Amino acid sequence: MSPDVTSMQNTRYGSNAGQPLTRRDGLLKVTGRATYAADNNPDGLLHAVTAVSTIARGRVTALDIAAAKAHPGVIEVLTPENRPPLAHDPDVKMERFGFRIEVLQDNSVRYANQPIAVVVAETLEAAAEGAALLNPQYEVEEPRTGLDNGVRFDPAAVGIGASPRSAHGDLDAGMARAAKVIEADYETPAQYHNAMEPHAVVAQWDGDKLTLDMPNQALAMSCASYAAYFGIPPENVVIRSPFLGGGFGSKAILNGPQILAMIAARMLGRPVKLALSRSQMYGPVGHRGNTWQTLRIGMDGEGRITALHHRALSATSSFDDFIEPAANASTHLYASPALLSEHQAIRLDVGTPGPMRAPGEASGSAALEVAMDEAAEACGMDPLEFRLKNYAEKEPGTGRPYSSKALRECYAEGARRFGWASRPLAPRRLRDEDGFLVGWGMGTALFPCPHFPAQARATLRADGTALVETAGVDMGQGAWTALAQIAAESLGLDPDKVEFHSGVSTLPDAGVAGGSAHTASAGLALHNAGRDVIDQLAVFATSDPASPLFGAGNVGVVARAGRLHRRDDESRSEAYAELLARAGQREIVGTGQSARDPQLGQAYAMYSHGAVFAEVKVDPDLGQVRVTRLVGAFAAGRIINPRLVESQYFGGMIWGASFALHEEAIVDRRTGRIMNADLAEYHVPVNADIPSLEAVLIPEEDPYVNPLGVKGVGEIGVTGTVGAVANAVWHATGVRVRKFPIRIENLIG
Repeated sequence: MSPDVTSMQNTRYGSNAGQPLTRRDGLLKVTGRATYAADNNPDGLLHAVTAVSTIARGRVTALDIAAAKAHPGVIEVLTPENRPPLAHDPDVKMERFGFRIEVLQDNSVRYANQPIAVVVAETLEAAAEGAALLNPQYEVEEPRTGLDNGVRFDPAAVGIGASPRSAHGDLDAGMARAAKVIEADYETPAQYHNAMEPHAVVAQWDGDKLTLDMPNQALAMSCASYAAYFGIPPENVVIRSPFLGGGFGSKAILNGPQILAMIAARMLGRPVKLALSRSQMYGPVGHRGNTWQTLRIGMDGEGRITALHHRALSATSSFDDFIEPAANASTHLYASPALLSEHQAIRLDVGTPGPMRAPGEASGSAALEVAMDEAAEACGMDPLEFRLKNYAEKEPGTGRPYSSKALRECYAEGARRFGWASRPLAPRRLRDEDGFLVGWGMGTALFPCPHFPAQARATLRADGTALVETAGVDMGQGAWTALAQIAAESLGLDPDKVEFHSGVSTLPDAGVAGGSAHTASAGLALHNAGRDVIDQLAVFATSDPASPLFGAGNVGVVARAGRLHRRDDESRSEAYAELLARAGQREIVGTGQSARDPQLGQAYAMYSHGAVFAEVKVDPDLGQVRVTRLVGAFAAGRIINPRLVESQYFGGMIWGASFALHEEAIVDRRTGRIMNADLAEYHVPVNADIPSLEAVLIPEEDPYVNPLGVKGVGEIGVTGTVGAVANAVWHATGVRVRKFPIRIENLIG
């Protein structure tokens, strides 16, 4: 059955851009009628299950294929011996978000949980049983799991093509003239994607045409990549992705298991479904790699930073490079006449890391914001006072003005809401009525504002309603609601008059849903498509003697509530439907593209900003930590839908608390296997862990970031929260913990 896209697209709500609309897809999700990838069951469906390695380094020497094939219902077992050839070498990286992947190209094992075979059967149970019967045998090599046996190297780039080194000013001179210098080491663990919806695909071939039901954050780009693997034109690949149960970056990249399902479907001539189990997501679909960071900060006698040095060592796999750009978190935030950020990398026997919500900024700001707290303590200053003392009026290093920056307002309003003014400077001064230690901490939040090329189409219909289309992605952030609001505004219609189509690759390319850029990128394309329609309609009206708008071409018209109005006399207007009827037009189609003006991108520094304040309570005897309050104040340009933005800030702050206190992948150093690869042992917060959240939306106008004035909100909430929680733990206990997550033994050892 096909995804139930139409029923969702025809669900309509009425309001205007800037208003807190409920989600267009909300009713379908809460009633269970939303169709996710693994919910699709086409006729003739086969089920595939990956058999995965239980070692982290070595090679597979034997598989009991006969036993698996003898199991009732098993159709085929794919191994390196019988896997059909591919048109693209999986060990050659593709452009943009391309990674080397494992698709049974040989019998080598590069990390635990790597696919080593695929069993295809008539039922899921038979496929799972067949995979268990393979009983793999290995030639085992000692896994490289940490600093003591990993291979260090100097990377050519970090993140997605960023420079591994950034410098300005004379670092040595800045340190030499400092009255005080702090230096400390910080460690962040490997963290793994645990979206509610695991990675899944239903692959169907019709000749050389491939249809995929799958969660995907980059529809058009992925079509081209999958097409390259199979040697077919990109237009022969169709991806349907109307619903995603979370993405966080992992569903913007290709992975081996999904390609193996496509291979199996082509090989067997029947649709194939493959869904990863929870434990199988710990390896082939990316993660946030470990970092080991050192920060050195020099301050003069008044508490101004004289020099800042941020070094990061980031883990990557043995066979590919994604280097967490952690040290770059220091390059854009605080005023310093001298700054050096630099990266090294270390190869471990793990799956290749990849983008994970706030890549680089999350890990880097965790260390930076604790270091800033330590620097404030060394200067005898309040942490907020210290940050204001080192407030950057222009981007450090480049001297570029900010396109907008309401960070001072974030500090002020967040502190007021939290009650920061009554915070004692020294630690261990606050207790609650039950005797628990109470601590207050803060951190600055920052995330860049990238922009991706995007396209959209808008169609104004004879009845005055509209259809807008773009291959956008809603992975839970509410994009389909916010994008429809933008389109409706550009068309001068209420959203209940606008039908919104998205989530399938055959529509105009909406770019990548990542980098907190989707609303701005796809939204601007939709805005421009709507304006194209209105411009065409205005030509009809102003050149038609029968229209009350005739001759208004010089003064212009305004589109509002389904009517065009003279700009200088709004009492003179005409409905869209009347104009179309008299012009003999059934519809008007407009197109729009989205791109950032390169001159503005070079002239201005573009970021979202924020400040997070945290309260924790710590059991003085047991060392147990609970976050009891989080208040975040954020400035992110124009807000399209406050309800959705607040939800994104909440999610980011919850993730930050999770980073600080809960999340860590624990590796068995003997085997390289992750020992807590499930939601029982890989800890993430539940409702009881986050009792009080407040997100403050600080007004901000940005005329340069894009014509809509929209910035991103999806990732910034993580960046200030990790440090805020860690600093609150210090304020409660007097113990400075520099290794995440903060554990009981760190506080009572």
